Amino acid sequence: MGDLDVFAQVVTARGMSAAGREMGLSTAVISKRIRRLEERLGVRLLQRTTRQITLTEAGQGLYERAVAILASVEEAEAWVARGSAEVRGVLKVSAPTSFGRLHIAPRLLPFLRRHPNLTVDLNLSDEFIDLVGEGYDVAVRIADLADSSLVARRLAPNHRLLVAAPAYLERAGVPQSVDDLPQHTLIAHNSDHWRLEGPHGQHVVRINAPLRTNSSEVVREAVIAGMGIALRSTWDIGPELRSGQLRAVLPGYGASNRVAVYAVYPSRRHLEQKVRVFVDHLAALFGPTPYWDDGLTLS
Repeated sequence: MGDLDVFAQVVTARGMSAAGREMGLSTAVISKRIRRLEERLGVRLLQRTTRQITLTEAGQGLYERAVAILASVEEAEAWVARGSAEVRGVLKVSAPTSFGRLHIAPRLLPFLRRHPNLTVDLNLSDEFIDLVGEGYDVAVRIADLADSSLVARRLAPNHRLLVAAPAYLERAGVPQSVDDLPQHTLIAHNSDHWRLEGPHGQHVVRINAPLRTNSSEVVREAVIAGMGIALRSTWDIGPELRSGQLRAVLPGYGASNRVAVYAVYPSRRHLEQKVRVFVDHLAALFGPTPYWDDGLTLS
């Protein structure tokens, strides 16, 4: 609280003792603050007697202007507080291409209906983006973020299984152990190996396939077509597993369970309401048992 606030309160309360009681300050502190203000301005603001205080001409002029200034400041603070609580403006979001297309874009309508003053700028890319440098409010990432410098909120688990089409397994046989995998056609994107976790710990499996691609969606279509075995997330191939179009291979093995679906944003302090409601929307939509795992047996 500034000296000008103290001065205005003394005048409004018609005394230093009354003002002190309202502000939780001693009369001595109030008197010291008034003297400091008078010394800074170089004028006397109050005439003090044992019974009352009266305003000098300078004090009257300052009080009238101070009240207007303080009212304007209070109004400005209230306006900012209202604005921070309202969901409005542009929310810039980054998400992986397939996940964004399958699980974010189709579920934006009810969110946007609840927040008609908000525009979502959704950018889909499988490339790593600089959240701060490129001006994003929030990003959805599927990764192990244990050491991330950003604030990360876990939205859902990410189960990745080895899968293949029945036609491929009939042609190439069903692998009986992780050691059989190098003899099979393994399809991946942007990787030459898999790190699998199973009953006996971690296994590194080298990828040697006739197809190379930077597209996760190309791998998805290739494994459904019967080209080979792929390591896929259940959010991506859940319907195919349920229909029998794909089958789980070596169900005791999969990718690290430390990898999950996260919302990440630069800072927890002064988190804008538009970011908060969007992250809450995704967390409620997905959750610890996401809808894409319904009906699947996950070991």
